[in-house]
Amino acid sequence: MPSTSCSVARSKSQQSSAAKTPLVPVDEFLDQVRRAKDEEQQRRKKDPSLISQLSPSPSSPLTDSFGRFHNYLRISLTERCNLRCVYCMPEEGVELTPESQLLSRGEVARLLELFVRAGVTKVRYTGGEPTVRRDLADIIRHAHSLRGGPFGRGLESVGITTNGIVLGRRLEGLVDAGLTHINISLDTLDSNKFTIMTRRNGWKTVHDAIYKAAALADQSKPDPSDPHQKGLRNVKVNCVVMKGLNDYEVLDFVELTRDLPIIVRFIEYMPFDGNRWSDSKFVPYAEMLDLIRTRYPSVRPEVLEPNHTSKNYMIDGHRGRIGFISSMSDHFCATCNRLRITADGNLKVCLFGAQEVSLRDAMRMGKTDEELSLIIGAAVMKKKARHAGMFQLSQQKNRPMITIGG
Repeated sequence: MPSTSCSVARSKSQQSSAAKTPLVPVDEFLDQVRRAKDEEQQRRKKDPSLISQLSPSPSSPLTDSFGRFHNYLRISLTERCNLRCVYCMPEEGVELTPESQLLSRGEVARLLELFVRAGVTKVRYTGGEPTVRRDLADIIRHAHSLRGGPFGRGLESVGITTNGIVLGRRLEGLVDAGLTHINISLDTLDSNKFTIMTRRNGWKTVHDAIYKAAALADQSKPDPSDPHQKGLRNVKVNCVVMKGLNDYEVLDFVELTRDLPIIVRFIEYMPFDGNRWSDSKFVPYAEMLDLIRTRYPSVRPEVLEPNHTSKNYMIDGHRGRIGFISSMSDHFCATCNRLRITADGNLKVCLFGAQEVSLRDAMRMGKTDEELSLIIGAAVMKKKARHAGMFQLSQQKNRPMITIGG
Protein backbone atom coordinates (compact mmCIF):
# COMPACT_ATOMS: atom_id res chain seq x y z
CA MET A 1 0.00 0.00 0.00
CA PRO A 2 1.14 3.57 -0.61
CA SER A 3 2.84 5.57 2.05
CA THR A 4 0.58 7.82 4.07
CA SER A 5 3.32 10.36 4.60
CA CYS A 6 2.48 13.64 2.86
CA SER A 7 5.56 15.73 3.53
CA VAL A 8 8.88 15.74 1.72
CA ALA A 9 12.09 16.93 3.35
CA ARG A 10 14.47 19.20 1.47
CA SER A 11 17.86 20.62 2.35
CA LYS A 12 18.00 24.19 3.62
CA SER A 13 19.93 25.23 0.53
CA GLN A 14 17.01 24.26 -1.69
CA GLN A 15 14.48 26.99 -2.33
CA SER A 16 10.78 26.53 -2.89
CA SER A 17 9.85 27.13 -6.52
CA ALA A 18 6.62 28.69 -5.34
CA ALA A 19 8.61 31.25 -3.37
CA LYS A 20 10.25 32.41 -6.59
CA THR A 21 6.91 32.99 -8.30
CA PRO A 22 6.48 36.67 -9.29
CA LEU A 23 3.84 38.04 -6.92
CA VAL A 24 2.37 41.54 -7.12
CA PRO A 25 1.58 43.08 -3.67
CA VAL A 26 -2.20 43.34 -3.22
CA ASP A 27 -2.40 47.07 -2.44
CA GLU A 28 -0.03 47.93 -5.27
CA PHE A 29 -2.11 45.79 -7.60
CA LEU A 30 -5.34 47.48 -6.45
CA ASP A 31 -3.82 50.93 -6.97
CA GLN A 32 -2.85 49.95 -10.51
CA VAL A 33 -6.37 48.69 -11.14
CA ARG A 34 -8.05 51.85 -9.84
CA ARG A 35 -5.74 54.11 -11.83
CA ALA A 36 -6.39 52.10 -14.98
CA LYS A 37 -10.17 52.23 -14.43
CA ASP A 38 -10.07 55.99 -13.80
CA GLU A 39 -8.05 56.52 -16.98
CA GLU A 40 -10.47 54.29 -18.90
CA GLN A 41 -13.48 56.24 -17.62
CA GLN A 42 -11.87 59.52 -18.66
CA ARG A 43 -11.21 58.19 -22.16
CA ARG A 44 -14.79 56.97 -22.41
CA LYS A 45 -16.14 60.39 -21.44
CA LYS A 46 -14.11 61.98 -24.21
CA ASP A 47 -15.06 59.33 -26.77
CA PRO A 48 -18.10 57.10 -25.95
CA SER A 49 -17.35 54.93 -29.00
CA LEU A 50 -14.41 53.45 -27.04
CA ILE A 51 -16.76 51.57 -24.72
CA SER A 52 -17.05 48.54 -26.98
CA GLN A 53 -13.36 48.65 -27.90
CA LEU A 54 -11.82 48.92 -24.44
CA SER A 55 -13.67 46.07 -22.73
CA PRO A 56 -15.38 43.14 -24.47
CA SER A 57 -17.66 42.70 -21.42
CA PRO A 58 -17.27 45.63 -18.99
CA SER A 59 -19.68 44.08 -16.47
CA SER A 60 -17.74 40.83 -15.99
CA PRO A 61 -14.34 40.46 -14.31
CA LEU A 62 -13.99 37.09 -16.06
CA THR A 63 -13.61 38.38 -19.64
CA ASP A 64 -10.10 39.06 -20.85
CA SER A 65 -8.79 41.50 -23.46
CA PHE A 66 -9.22 38.87 -26.19
CA GLY A 67 -12.92 38.37 -25.43
CA ARG A 68 -12.46 34.99 -23.73
CA PHE A 69 -15.00 34.44 -20.96
CA HIS A 70 -13.72 32.24 -18.13
CA ASN A 71 -16.51 30.14 -16.65
CA TYR A 72 -14.33 27.26 -15.41
CA LEU A 73 -12.46 27.54 -12.09
CA ARG A 74 -9.93 25.03 -10.76
CA ILE A 75 -9.16 25.29 -7.03
CA SER A 76 -6.25 23.43 -5.47
CA LEU A 77 -7.15 22.33 -1.94
CA THR A 78 -3.76 21.07 -0.80
CA GLU A 79 -0.13 20.64 -1.82
CA ARG A 80 0.04 17.27 -0.07
CA CYS A 81 -0.12 14.05 -2.05
CA ASN A 82 0.24 10.32 -1.33
CA LEU A 83 2.01 9.65 -4.66
CA ARG A 84 5.20 11.11 -6.18
CA CYS A 85 4.51 11.09 -9.94
CA VAL A 86 7.61 11.82 -12.01
CA TYR A 87 5.95 14.47 -14.22
CA CYS A 88 4.33 16.27 -11.30
CA MET A 89 6.78 16.34 -8.40
CA PRO A 90 10.57 16.80 -8.47
CA GLU A 91 12.48 13.73 -7.28
CA GLU A 92 13.86 15.68 -4.30
CA GLY A 93 10.32 16.74 -3.33
CA VAL A 94 8.91 20.20 -2.78
CA GLU A 95 8.91 22.55 0.18
CA LEU A 96 5.33 22.51 1.43
CA THR A 97 3.60 25.75 2.31
CA PRO A 98 2.75 26.00 6.05
CA GLU A 99 -0.89 25.15 6.78
CA SER A 100 -1.54 28.66 8.09
CA GLN A 101 -0.67 30.07 4.66
CA LEU A 102 -3.06 27.80 2.77
CA LEU A 103 -6.65 28.76 2.07
CA SER A 104 -9.10 27.80 4.81
CA ARG A 105 -12.39 26.13 3.94
CA GLY A 106 -14.17 29.42 4.58
CA GLU A 107 -11.82 31.27 2.24
CA VAL A 108 -12.33 28.64 -0.46
CA ALA A 109 -16.10 29.03 -0.05
CA ARG A 110 -15.96 32.83 -0.23
CA LEU A 111 -13.87 32.83 -3.40
CA LEU A 112 -16.05 30.22 -5.08
CA GLU A 113 -19.21 32.22 -4.35
CA LEU A 114 -17.57 35.34 -5.75
CA PHE A 115 -16.57 33.56 -8.97
CA VAL A 116 -19.98 31.90 -9.36
CA ARG A 117 -21.73 35.26 -9.04
CA ALA A 118 -19.44 36.52 -11.79
CA GLY A 119 -20.42 33.66 -14.10
CA VAL A 120 -18.41 30.52 -13.27
CA THR A 121 -20.50 27.40 -13.97
CA LYS A 122 -17.85 24.68 -13.49
CA VAL A 123 -15.53 24.08 -10.55
CA ARG A 124 -12.90 21.37 -10.19
CA TYR A 125 -11.02 20.71 -6.95
CA THR A 126 -7.44 19.58 -7.40
CA GLY A 127 -4.20 19.28 -5.48
CA GLY A 128 -1.85 17.80 -4.53
CA GLU A 129 -4.42 15.13 -3.86
CA PRO A 130 -7.82 16.59 -2.83
CA THR A 131 -9.05 13.38 -1.21
CA VAL A 132 -6.48 13.76 1.58
CA ARG A 133 -8.66 16.66 2.82
CA ARG A 134 -10.99 15.27 5.48
CA ASP A 135 -13.47 18.07 4.79
CA LEU A 136 -13.65 17.43 1.03
CA ALA A 137 -17.28 16.25 1.22
CA ASP A 138 -18.23 19.48 3.04
CA ILE A 139 -16.43 21.55 0.40
CA ILE A 140 -18.30 19.70 -2.37
CA ARG A 141 -21.59 20.04 -0.51
CA HIS A 142 -21.12 23.81 -0.38
CA ALA A 143 -20.33 23.91 -4.11
CA HIS A 144 -23.47 21.88 -4.87
CA SER A 145 -25.54 24.45 -2.97
CA LEU A 146 -24.55 27.21 -5.43
CA ARG A 147 -27.24 26.30 -7.91
CA GLY A 148 -29.12 29.37 -9.07
CA GLY A 149 -31.11 31.70 -6.81
CA PRO A 150 -28.77 34.54 -5.77
CA PHE A 151 -26.04 32.88 -7.83
CA GLY A 152 -27.74 33.32 -11.19
CA ARG A 153 -27.12 30.36 -13.48
CA GLY A 154 -25.06 28.75 -10.72
CA LEU A 155 -22.73 25.77 -10.76
CA GLU A 156 -23.60 23.00 -13.17
CA SER A 157 -20.48 20.87 -12.70
CA VAL A 158 -18.61 19.99 -9.50
CA GLY A 159 -15.54 17.86 -10.16
CA ILE A 160 -12.31 16.58 -8.67
CA THR A 161 -9.03 15.39 -10.15
CA THR A 162 -7.66 12.51 -8.07
CA ASN A 163 -4.98 9.84 -8.15
CA GLY A 164 -7.60 7.32 -6.97
CA ILE A 165 -5.64 5.96 -4.01
CA VAL A 166 -8.36 6.67 -1.43
CA LEU A 167 -11.22 7.39 -3.85
CA GLY A 168 -12.75 3.94 -3.56
CA ARG A 169 -13.69 4.31 0.09
CA ARG A 170 -14.87 7.92 -0.24
CA LEU A 171 -16.66 7.78 -3.59
CA GLU A 172 -20.29 7.29 -2.50
CA GLY A 173 -20.05 10.01 0.15
CA LEU A 174 -18.58 12.51 -2.31
CA VAL A 175 -21.26 11.80 -4.93
CA ASP A 176 -23.95 12.08 -2.27
CA ALA A 177 -22.49 15.49 -1.36
CA GLY A 178 -22.87 16.66 -4.96
CA LEU A 179 -19.83 15.48 -6.92
CA THR A 180 -20.74 15.19 -10.62
CA HIS A 181 -17.42 14.73 -12.48
CA ILE A 182 -14.28 12.72 -11.65
CA ASN A 183 -10.91 12.70 -13.39
CA ILE A 184 -8.70 9.81 -12.24
CA SER A 185 -5.00 9.83 -13.07
CA LEU A 186 -3.53 6.52 -14.21
CA ASP A 187 -0.49 6.44 -16.48
CA THR A 188 0.11 2.72 -16.83
CA LEU A 189 -1.74 -0.60 -16.78
CA ASP A 190 1.40 -2.31 -15.50
CA SER A 191 1.60 -2.48 -11.70
CA ASN A 192 5.40 -2.53 -11.72
CA LYS A 193 5.59 0.46 -14.07
CA PHE A 194 3.09 2.24 -11.79
CA THR A 195 5.57 1.95 -8.93
CA ILE A 196 8.32 3.43 -11.10
CA MET A 197 6.17 6.34 -12.36
CA THR A 198 4.57 7.23 -9.02
CA ARG A 199 7.45 6.14 -6.72
CA ARG A 200 4.77 4.35 -4.64
CA ASN A 201 2.63 1.19 -4.70
CA GLY A 202 -1.12 1.18 -5.21
CA TRP A 203 -1.90 0.30 -8.84
CA LYS A 204 -4.73 -2.14 -8.03
CA THR A 205 -6.33 0.35 -5.68
CA VAL A 206 -6.51 2.94 -8.47
CA HIS A 207 -7.62 0.35 -11.05
CA ASP A 208 -10.47 -0.78 -8.78
CA ALA A 209 -11.51 2.84 -8.11
CA ILE A 210 -11.87 3.45 -11.86
CA TYR A 211 -14.17 0.45 -12.26
CA LYS A 212 -16.18 1.44 -9.19
CA ALA A 213 -16.63 5.02 -10.44
CA ALA A 214 -17.63 3.80 -13.90
CA ALA A 215 -20.24 1.45 -12.40
CA LEU A 216 -21.63 4.24 -10.19
CA ALA A 217 -21.88 6.60 -13.17
CA ASP A 218 -23.71 3.85 -15.07
CA GLN A 219 -26.18 3.47 -12.21
CA SER A 220 -26.67 7.18 -11.49
CA LYS A 221 -28.02 8.27 -14.86
CA PRO A 222 -28.95 11.81 -13.75
CA ASP A 223 -31.28 13.73 -16.05
CA PRO A 224 -29.01 15.45 -18.64
CA SER A 225 -31.53 18.27 -18.98
CA ASP A 226 -31.19 19.13 -15.27
CA PRO A 227 -27.55 20.11 -14.58
CA HIS A 228 -28.31 20.63 -10.88
CA GLN A 229 -29.51 17.09 -10.18
CA LYS A 230 -27.19 14.98 -8.03
CA GLY A 231 -25.43 12.02 -9.58
CA LEU A 232 -22.11 11.10 -11.13
CA ARG A 233 -22.24 12.21 -14.77
CA ASN A 234 -18.75 11.74 -16.09
CA VAL A 235 -15.65 9.65 -15.36
CA LYS A 236 -12.37 10.37 -17.13
CA VAL A 237 -9.03 8.62 -16.91
CA ASN A 238 -6.04 10.91 -17.48
CA CYS A 239 -2.87 9.35 -18.86
CA VAL A 240 0.32 11.41 -19.34
CA VAL A 241 2.18 9.77 -22.23
CA MET A 242 5.99 9.69 -22.17
CA LYS A 243 8.13 8.14 -24.88
CA GLY A 244 10.00 5.05 -23.77
CA LEU A 245 8.05 4.82 -20.54
CA ASN A 246 4.37 4.17 -21.28
CA ASP A 247 3.78 5.12 -24.93
CA TYR A 248 3.56 1.43 -25.87
CA GLU A 249 0.42 1.16 -23.68
CA VAL A 250 -1.73 3.61 -25.66
CA LEU A 251 -3.67 0.86 -27.46
CA ASP A 252 -4.26 -1.00 -24.18
CA PHE A 253 -5.77 2.14 -22.67
CA VAL A 254 -8.03 2.56 -25.72
CA GLU A 255 -9.29 -0.98 -25.17
CA LEU A 256 -10.57 0.04 -21.73
CA THR A 257 -13.25 2.12 -23.47
CA ARG A 258 -14.76 -0.93 -25.18
CA ASP A 259 -16.73 -1.95 -22.10
CA LEU A 260 -16.37 0.99 -19.69
CA PRO A 261 -18.45 4.21 -20.09
CA ILE A 262 -15.38 6.39 -19.48
CA ILE A 263 -13.26 8.86 -21.42
CA VAL A 264 -9.58 7.97 -21.57
CA ARG A 265 -7.59 11.14 -22.22
CA PHE A 266 -4.00 11.02 -23.40
CA ILE A 267 -2.10 14.07 -22.16
CA GLU A 268 1.01 15.41 -23.82
CA TYR A 269 4.00 15.61 -21.47
CA MET A 270 4.31 19.25 -20.33
CA PRO A 271 7.28 21.11 -18.83
CA PHE A 272 7.09 22.24 -15.19
CA ASP A 273 9.71 23.01 -12.57
CA GLY A 274 11.64 19.94 -11.51
CA ASN A 275 9.98 17.35 -13.78
CA ARG A 276 13.03 17.02 -16.05
CA TRP A 277 11.00 17.61 -19.20
CA SER A 278 12.74 16.69 -22.44
CA ASP A 279 11.50 16.70 -26.02
CA SER A 280 13.00 13.22 -26.34
CA LYS A 281 10.21 12.00 -24.01
CA PHE A 282 7.51 14.00 -25.81
CA VAL A 283 4.83 12.19 -27.85
CA PRO A 284 2.57 14.52 -29.91
CA TYR A 285 -1.12 13.69 -30.04
CA ALA A 286 -1.06 13.23 -33.85
CA GLU A 287 1.45 10.40 -33.44
CA MET A 288 -0.78 8.70 -30.87
CA LEU A 289 -3.85 9.11 -33.08
CA ASP A 290 -2.03 7.58 -36.06
CA LEU A 291 -1.13 4.58 -33.94
CA ILE A 292 -4.72 4.17 -32.73
CA ARG A 293 -6.01 4.25 -36.31
CA THR A 294 -3.91 1.20 -37.18
CA ARG A 295 -6.01 -0.96 -34.84
CA TYR A 296 -9.26 1.06 -34.74
CA PRO A 297 -9.92 2.39 -38.26
CA SER A 298 -13.43 3.53 -37.27
CA VAL A 299 -12.06 6.19 -34.87
CA ARG A 300 -13.68 9.53 -35.65
CA PRO A 301 -13.84 12.94 -33.97
CA GLU A 302 -16.69 13.92 -31.66
CA VAL A 303 -18.22 17.37 -32.07
CA LEU A 304 -17.67 19.32 -28.85
CA GLU A 305 -18.31 22.81 -27.54
CA PRO A 306 -15.55 25.33 -28.38
CA ASN A 307 -14.02 25.52 -24.87
CA HIS A 308 -13.12 21.84 -24.59
CA THR A 309 -9.46 21.21 -23.84
CA SER A 310 -9.73 17.66 -25.11
CA LYS A 311 -10.01 16.52 -28.72
CA ASN A 312 -12.43 13.61 -28.25
CA TYR A 313 -12.92 10.62 -30.53
CA MET A 314 -15.45 7.79 -30.77
CA ILE A 315 -14.82 4.21 -31.89
CA ASP A 316 -17.49 1.85 -33.22
CA GLY A 317 -18.49 -0.77 -30.68
CA HIS A 318 -16.97 1.10 -27.71
CA ARG A 319 -19.10 2.40 -24.84
CA GLY A 320 -16.51 4.98 -23.89
CA ARG A 321 -14.45 7.51 -25.82
CA ILE A 322 -10.87 8.66 -26.08
CA GLY A 323 -9.43 12.16 -26.06
CA PHE A 324 -6.18 14.04 -26.42
CA ILE A 325 -5.00 17.08 -24.48
CA SER A 326 -2.58 18.60 -26.95
CA SER A 327 -1.36 21.56 -24.90
CA MET A 328 2.07 21.52 -26.53
CA SER A 329 1.70 20.38 -30.15
CA ASP A 330 -1.69 21.97 -30.91
CA HIS A 331 -2.63 24.39 -28.14
CA PHE A 332 -6.19 25.58 -27.45
CA CYS A 333 -5.28 28.95 -25.95
CA ALA A 334 -7.66 30.88 -28.24
CA THR A 335 -10.70 29.31 -26.58
CA CYS A 336 -9.31 28.90 -23.05
CA ASN A 337 -11.97 29.47 -20.37
CA ARG A 338 -10.01 28.31 -17.30
CA LEU A 339 -8.65 30.05 -14.24
CA ARG A 340 -6.73 28.50 -11.36
CA ILE A 341 -6.42 29.23 -7.65
CA THR A 342 -3.46 27.59 -5.94
CA ALA A 343 -3.69 26.03 -2.49
CA ASP A 344 -1.92 29.07 -1.03
CA GLY A 345 -4.50 31.37 -2.58
CA ASN A 346 -2.79 32.76 -5.68
CA LEU A 347 -4.77 33.38 -8.84
CA LYS A 348 -3.11 31.98 -11.97
CA VAL A 349 -4.82 33.03 -15.17
CA CYS A 350 -2.67 30.64 -17.25
CA LEU A 351 -1.32 27.23 -16.27
CA PHE A 352 2.02 28.12 -17.86
CA GLY A 353 2.18 31.75 -16.73
CA ALA A 354 4.41 32.65 -13.79
CA GLN A 355 2.63 35.90 -12.86
CA GLU A 356 0.29 35.51 -9.87
CA VAL A 357 -1.70 37.68 -7.47
CA SER A 358 -2.64 36.59 -3.94
CA LEU A 359 -6.36 36.49 -3.26
CA ARG A 360 -5.56 35.01 0.15
CA ASP A 361 -3.61 38.11 1.16
CA ALA A 362 -6.38 40.34 -0.15
CA MET A 363 -9.00 38.56 1.96
CA ARG A 364 -6.83 38.57 5.07
CA MET A 365 -6.19 42.28 4.62
CA GLY A 366 -9.94 42.84 4.84
CA LYS A 367 -10.61 43.62 1.18
CA THR A 368 -14.27 43.67 0.19
CA ASP A 369 -15.84 41.43 -2.45
CA GLU A 370 -15.91 44.45 -4.75
CA GLU A 371 -12.17 44.96 -4.30
CA LEU A 372 -11.54 41.24 -4.86
CA SER A 373 -13.53 41.45 -8.08
CA LEU A 374 -11.36 44.37 -9.21
CA ILE A 375 -8.21 42.34 -8.54
CA ILE A 376 -9.59 39.29 -10.36
CA GLY A 377 -10.75 41.36 -13.32
CA ALA A 378 -7.41 43.12 -13.69
CA ALA A 379 -5.49 39.83 -13.53
CA VAL A 380 -7.77 38.24 -16.14
CA MET A 381 -7.34 41.25 -18.45
CA LYS A 382 -3.57 40.69 -18.34
CA LYS A 383 -3.88 37.12 -19.62
CA LYS A 384 -1.81 36.61 -22.76
CA ALA A 385 -3.13 35.35 -26.08
CA ARG A 386 -1.21 32.07 -25.77
CA HIS A 387 1.59 30.34 -23.91
CA ALA A 388 5.20 30.57 -25.05
CA GLY A 389 5.59 27.08 -26.53
CA MET A 390 7.08 23.96 -25.00
CA PHE A 391 10.75 24.71 -25.64
CA GLN A 392 10.56 28.19 -24.11
CA LEU A 393 8.37 26.93 -21.27
CA SER A 394 10.97 24.32 -20.40
CA GLN A 395 13.45 27.17 -19.77
CA GLN A 396 11.08 29.48 -17.88
CA LYS A 397 10.43 29.58 -14.14
CA ASN A 398 7.10 28.26 -12.94
CA ARG A 399 5.90 26.17 -10.03
CA PRO A 400 6.06 22.38 -9.96
CA MET A 401 2.70 21.00 -11.06
CA ILE A 402 1.90 19.73 -7.56
CA THR A 403 1.90 23.28 -6.13
CA ILE A 404 -0.16 24.66 -9.03
CA GLY A 405 -2.97 22.13 -8.95
CA GLY A 406 -3.64 19.56 -11.67
